Amino acid sequence: MSHPPDTLAAMVASRTELADGVVQLELTSADGRPLPAFEPGAHIDVCLADGLIRQYSLANFQPAPDSYTIAVGLAEPSRGGSKQIHDAVSAGNLLRISRPRNSFPIDPDATGYVFVAGGIGITPIISMARWCEMNRKPWRLLYAARRRQRAAYADELAALGGDRVRLHFDDEAGKVADLATWLGTLRTGEHVYCCGPEPMMKAVETATATHPAACVHFERFSAPEPPTAAAGHSFTLKLRLSARELTVAAGTSILDTLEQAGIDHPFGCREGLCRSCEAEVCEGIPDHRDYVLSDAEKVSNQTIMVCVSRAKSDCLELNL
Repeated sequence: MSHPPDTLAAMVASRTELADGVVQLELTSADGRPLPAFEPGAHIDVCLADGLIRQYSLANFQPAPDSYTIAVGLAEPSRGGSKQIHDAVSAGNLLRISRPRNSFPIDPDATGYVFVAGGIGITPIISMARWCEMNRKPWRLLYAARRRQRAAYADELAALGGDRVRLHFDDEAGKVADLATWLGTLRTGEHVYCCGPEPMMKAVETATATHPAACVHFERFSAPEPPTAAAGHSFTLKLRLSARELTVAAGTSILDTLEQAGIDHPFGCREGLCRSCEAEVCEGIPDHRDYVLSDAEKVSNQTIMVCVSRAKSDCLELNL
């Protein structure tokens, strides 16, 4: 398993049980060097045992951070990452992490911010709410969870936002949150930011169908459907830096093809969600199947996520 390039040494300064099935880790620099700054919505890769790499949003926001805070919900079923953190990571442990990357940036020029979070999807959203408070920006939040005991940061958000924060718990309300009503009064220039399970994402997409697409943003922590990299025709993959040519078969991803050729390329999720495997496109037309590139980035065809995306053209050249 290849680790992301340019990883940092981090120490787990503290571990806190935030809610049922949710632990918070505060990470500090292990070598005394300043931690890189980040913008709200950013995430880091965390390198775990057995070569696992998982992505977690940064829940804190500080212009000059002295620590990174992540909250990890125990997934059911777990692919290994969340269970490993819950079972084996404690205060004092050392971890390798990536520098922060941001596939879910906040637009500083929006006239207002409307946040929708479901479950552990609150982690990038609370960072954005904190940024809004620091910059005196108008914001409101709907935070939904199946039950109150699973809602990390609920009390802190209620104190931070007052009546701008609506907490919804399915078991207490007897139904899921009414997203159509919450999003039915969007104003011109307001931006919507949503992070949560796929049914919530789809409901927000439906409720914002008449709002400008450029003003509606999503952060996914799981792919909405199985990766489709294996589908499609075979094509030639040219590697500019190494002057090699490979054939990507219809049943094999670009990443798998690179690995089979002995080429070590960074990756994380293998679902087109984390941007760890991004590669520069030199020639050819990509068939973008990821969930992180914006529409404008996809149209530009400058980069590709090699874990899931393919080629529309018969030949694709990458700067590898």
